[in-house]
Amino acid sequence: NHYSFGAIGQWMMAYSLGIQRDEPGFKKFILQPQPDPTGEMKWAKGYYDSEYGRISSSWRIENGKLKYSAIVPANTKATLYLPAAAVKTIKESGKPAENAKGVKFIRFEKGKAVYELQPGSYEFTSQQ
Repeated sequence: NHYSFGAIGQWMMAYSLGIQRDEPGFKKFILQPQPDPTGEMKWAKGYYDSEYGRISSSWRIENGKLKYSAIVPANTKATLYLPAAAVKTIKESGKPAENAKGVKFIRFEKGKAVYELQPGSYEFTSQQ
């Protein structure tokens, strides 16, 4: 239980996996995965057990594509900041993200598509 181990774990959850609190208790939270810019780290997977249930976040880089999975527990909502070259390259479960159930496009800013996610499981892909 050394401080540095906890600090590394917190960094992995908040930055690599991108799970961050938006409102107290994680009723509303942020998913902002940040794949390794050096390309050395090819994937990350983890979760946070909130009062409302397990928040899951994982990403993998394969052939220049980001594959991102998330679980948003019941009675919560998330704001997703998904890295992408363009909004039109983003798919959820193989379909254009704008047609996906529980996914609402907000804006595109600084190389990230911003979505509001309702409770559910999601499988996004985006071109890098």
